[in-house]
Amino acid sequence: MASAVTGLLFFLLCLLSNLHLSFSASGELAFVSVPDLEKSMYMVIDGYPCIRLLNLSGEIGCANPGLDKVVAPIVRFKNGIELVKSSSVLVPLSDFDSLLSRVSSDSNFARNVAGVLVESGPQNQTNLTASSPDKKFPQAEFSPYQNNKFEWNPTGSGIMWGLYEFPVFLLSESSTRTLQEISLENENKETHATKVTEFDLVMQTTKAGTHDSESCLREGTCLPLGGYSVLSAFPTTNISSSKPILLTVASMDSASFFRDKSLGAQSPLSGLISLLAAVDALSHIDDLDTLAKQLVFVVFTGEAWGYLGSRRFLHELDNGINNTLIETVIEVGSVGKGYDQGVKTFYAHTTGVSSATNETLNALQQAQDSLGTKNIKFSKASESNPGIPPSSFMSFSKQNPHTSGVVLEDFDTSFTNKFYHSHLDDQSNINSSAIVAAASLVARTLYILANNNKTLNDSSLNTIKVNISLVDQLLGCLLNCEPGLSCELVKNYITPFSICPSHYVGVMQGEPSSQPFLGYVNDVSRFIWNFMADKTSTPLKNATPCSENCSMTGGVCIKQEIDGKGVCVISKTRYVPAYSTRLKYESALGTWTVLPPNSSDPMGEADPVWAESNWNVIGLRVYSVQGGGYDRAVFWSGVAVTAFSYFLIKIVKAFIAKALKQD
Repeated sequence: MASAVTGLLFFLLCLLSNLHLSFSASGELAFVSVPDLEKSMYMVIDGYPCIRLLNLSGEIGCANPGLDKVVAPIVRFKNGIELVKSSSVLVPLSDFDSLLSRVSSDSNFARNVAGVLVESGPQNQTNLTASSPDKKFPQAEFSPYQNNKFEWNPTGSGIMWGLYEFPVFLLSESSTRTLQEISLENENKETHATKVTEFDLVMQTTKAGTHDSESCLREGTCLPLGGYSVLSAFPTTNISSSKPILLTVASMDSASFFRDKSLGAQSPLSGLISLLAAVDALSHIDDLDTLAKQLVFVVFTGEAWGYLGSRRFLHELDNGINNTLIETVIEVGSVGKGYDQGVKTFYAHTTGVSSATNETLNALQQAQDSLGTKNIKFSKASESNPGIPPSSFMSFSKQNPHTSGVVLEDFDTSFTNKFYHSHLDDQSNINSSAIVAAASLVARTLYILANNNKTLNDSSLNTIKVNISLVDQLLGCLLNCEPGLSCELVKNYITPFSICPSHYVGVMQGEPSSQPFLGYVNDVSRFIWNFMADKTSTPLKNATPCSENCSMTGGVCIKQEIDGKGVCVISKTRYVPAYSTRLKYESALGTWTVLPPNSSDPMGEADPVWAESNWNVIGLRVYSVQGGGYDRAVFWSGVAVTAFSYFLIKIVKAFIAKALKQD
């Protein structure tokens, strides 16, 4: 009998050994580490989040409603769908507006929306002819005129200004395909498992209960929106000299519903690229030092959020530029769609009649004529418009209604950009030849004005040529991930932190300064600073690597990020901090204080003081959970196995005891 017991034990050991070997041999069940196990269980989803922003009045944007991650099964949104339980809603972009509309009007439906996943891909843009999440009159509160009901942006829905107490992500194209397949699997009632999404979009302002910008800045749970504008000039003599100033401006920042998907190809990047190309064209002229007027260029950031850049620039004019010397302002706005039946058409929007404005319009006409083609023309905007369109020039006009200026756009009475402040405003939304045409018009107009409107023959103006390949390079660098900011043009000046460009303004870190720590300056601002400094510079006779003496001799150091040495050149290019005029940085504490409205800033009363909530991590992943019925079946199966094991053990013990007695 002892030999029988030994045989039984040997059989059990062999069975366990075989089970161990079979599990180890399976590729899916052999895990080297905990991360391997986690990777097999969770699928990380690529996407772009809508995040929480705050102002003095409250909050906008998206976040988890509480302090925990949100987990819910994935369902596909269809018109008329009823949600019977908390769900992650997968929605085509074409239905996104209607989904949010239903959330705001149907409380029962809204209660079960745990999160939203927005599909992306070529089919979304094909199905959409227009989609703008901004208002019909963007930033109307800053308008220098009373008619703030005018619809400059007729396709605007205003959804980006809403408050959503659930996470929202725009999916990448590959993640869209994955989630579509998963939603179909979840619709299959034969499967026991359900795929769920886990949203990690917990905001620090939610944790701290700070629900406006003043309280969150005080408690340190947010940072103010802001960044660095760039100022440069031709010629490189002192900007504060007595020459009249022709100020040419453009914007570098955009906005969208999704923080890191703000390309803004047409609005405002087409204007920025046109300005950079115009500066490059002017840089090849030999007689810039003899110009009767000073050409000053400013590329603003923060304009999509209360005109932060232009208002801060005007607020601090006394630090470098004599405001009274600004003769006229020319703003290069949205110019990437300037086509009308094959003719590139641009419109000059003005604030009224003045001698300086008339000189600018005359110079535009002369520049147009010098191009020698009927395919490029400009017209004065319709007098039926209430005033200038949403633009940085509003800041100038609001501060001083008598400021002369022209805003050059490719539209007359309403935006040609049907995707204004949408993530769909990408390179496919613009035409490079329209940008080249606008750059040619701007460069020649500035040269004419800087020569005191002297009659210049076409041969002298024809020396001003826009580099078409430069425009193409800028489009690829600033509006695509390939090559993106890893392009040769950008890498010739800086070492970018990221490859894929996004033109969201970002947050202000550290103390604002005209010589900031470069780690606090985003890639695009640093590139523009280096590009402008290079194009407007006068090289030193003995060009040497930068040293401490460079700034002491009135120079700036360009391309320093490339090799740590850089090149010292003479240029008046500098950074201009861009943040709310109602904010003060407390150096001793490292915090921000909200100030009362300043009389020197007429827009101060309307300033919302935007801030972005801090967060620890943002994540989105998918995994499987078993249904309740399956769990109950497993439970009762476990009970049955336990009972069976108990009785089997009792029987084996009795058998062994009996065998031992017989021995």
